[in-house]
Amino acid sequence: MGTPEFPDLGKHCSVSDCKQIDFLPFTCDRCHQVYCLEHRGYIKHQCPKADKKDVTVVVCPLCAKGVRLVPDQDANITWENHVNTDCDPSNYDKVTKKKKCPVPGCREILGFSNTIKCRDCNVDHCLKHRFGPDHKCPGPRKMETSFSFRNLLNVSKKQESKPQPSSSASSRWSSGFLNAVSNIRSSAEAGVSKLSEANQGWWKASGGVGASQGSGQVEQCPQCGAKFSSVTALVDHVQKVHERSGNRSGPKVTIDACPKCSRGFQDPVALVEHVERDHGGNSRS
Repeated sequence: MGTPEFPDLGKHCSVSDCKQIDFLPFTCDRCHQVYCLEHRGYIKHQCPKADKKDVTVVVCPLCAKGVRLVPDQDANITWENHVNTDCDPSNYDKVTKKKKCPVPGCREILGFSNTIKCRDCNVDHCLKHRFGPDHKCPGPRKMETSFSFRNLLNVSKKQESKPQPSSSASSRWSSGFLNAVSNIRSSAEAGVSKLSEANQGWWKASGGVGASQGSGQVEQCPQCGAKFSSVTALVDHVQKVHERSGNRSGPKVTIDACPKCSRGFQDPVALVEHVERDHGGNSRS
């Protein structure tokens, strides 16, 4: 058996009257014996375990359900187990009763190929009565009113203008929702106001301590006598003309500006007296 290169190639058929060498043998999935092409069937080699994977189903006459018979079990025992545990006679009408077209006078039995569901009333009809006028379709069902945020706000405003005692859950939910919205709105307004104040403070800090252009005050340079409408312009003039150019004919003067009206003072004592006399002693800007 086999060849010198492949000594285990091929096997004999398990049938005693055959014993044929087959290089592509078949193994039975029931008795696990090797057979040739002619004896591979269960009946051909008379397999003793052919019924172990056999599937036999009996339809119950009471509930119209399929009952599978167990190969190694008595059929009467299998039947008694089904009747005591799984049998439901009310299912018989659902399985055996054939569905017909609901149109009065129509006896068409609805099957897989002749059933069409109406898009408006969602009822199955036959091909003859598939259109709405043929089965007197009442039309599409009215959709339920969806949730509308604007309608909720309008209702809440009416309830606020005319308060009425209500203990329903929907009214409590709407009032709580409106309170949350009002809180969010107030916090947003507070944030915007703080942002505007910060922007104003930043503008004042970047543009100088107060602007005195609209107040009509005139600042005079103590070295050359030039006049300026703001303290910032006077400081820039002193730094550019008298300090950078080296023109130091007069003494170097330090100018202090009032944080309220931006008026300049050479003497700090005069600045303090000015704040106490004209601004009530409050020097905070």
